[in-house]
Amino acid sequence: MAISSYVSELKQKHANLSDQLERSQRIPSIDSLELKILKLKKLKIKEKIIRLSN
Repeated sequence: MAISSYVSELKQKHANLSDQLERSQRIPSIDSLELKILKLKKLKIKEKIIRLSN
């Protein structure tokens, strides 16, 4: 797999996590730990995108 296609795949995963986070934050009974886990996953993907894009 070429790096550019892998980066594109990571960007799609990042966007999906953003959508999931946004929906989860609207639910009053959402577990704060679950939100933290989603945010951490999103951050790790973003860091990987940045690292591969340089």
